[in-house]
Amino acid sequence: MAEPIVLVDDPAPHVRRLTMNRPEKRNALNHALRGGLLEALREADADPDVRVSIVRGAGKGFSAGYDLGGGNAGQDEPWFTAHGDGHWPRHVTEGWLSIWDLAKPVIAQVHGFCLAGGSELATCCDLIYMAQDAQMGYPAVRFGVGDNHFHTWFMGMRQAMQMMLTGDSINGIEAVQKGWANEAWPADELDARVVAVAERIAGVPPDLVQLNKRVVHRQMEIMGLRTGIRAGSELCALGTHQQALADFLKQIAEHGLKEALDERDSPFGDYRTQKSPEDG
Repeated sequence: MAEPIVLVDDPAPHVRRLTMNRPEKRNALNHALRGGLLEALREADADPDVRVSIVRGAGKGFSAGYDLGGGNAGQDEPWFTAHGDGHWPRHVTEGWLSIWDLAKPVIAQVHGFCLAGGSELATCCDLIYMAQDAQMGYPAVRFGVGDNHFHTWFMGMRQAMQMMLTGDSINGIEAVQKGWANEAWPADELDARVVAVAERIAGVPPDLVQLNKRVVHRQMEIMGLRTGIRAGSELCALGTHQQALADFLKQIAEHGLKEALDERDSPFGDYRTQKSPEDG
């Protein structure tokens, strides 16, 4: 029997850990993985013995992003989103923002590559802890417009502008300095350090933790975060009509996804030249 697409364990009392389990695809986010992960998070949220959840990736990285290599074949989308122009960015943004609406805190534990859709998932968790040598990036801006424009909220305008205009990545130490992540530790310490943080959260009365999670989110929403990200997803729809994306899709059709991504990133000397995964 095939292994579950999301592995579940409890590494400490009241701590649920969910491991995305497509290591051979660098945890590329196909429909099954997205649906399985959110279902497991909802189950943890409803379990009275769980007070905090951790999301991490199996294998060499957290997530390469959305699966662009045919990994959705034969799978239905895991939740309904109204169709029409902009369906995809609305669909994925709705899913990740649902993590905000869970009562209990969710921690993203990031190692290796955390790209595009993977960075959207991590962003919508309540806390982010990274390996120092992990890489968070949004290379999708090199062929289109992103789905979830979180950069400005957490990094400020100048740093956000640089990432959105270049598609460059930052490591764990830089992500902490720029405000995207909470802490960065050596990769071999990451598991233990994250569980230790989760245990500290689990030691606070859970009814208060849940209210205090909402306190932070409500302040961000009053400032317009949720509205801004949803408005940005509509700009993503405009991106699908640009000539650059049409050229990229044509190149995929004629030469394959790997060659198209190689050509996209080769002028920058990153991602593909570092033998990174297919990302989206």
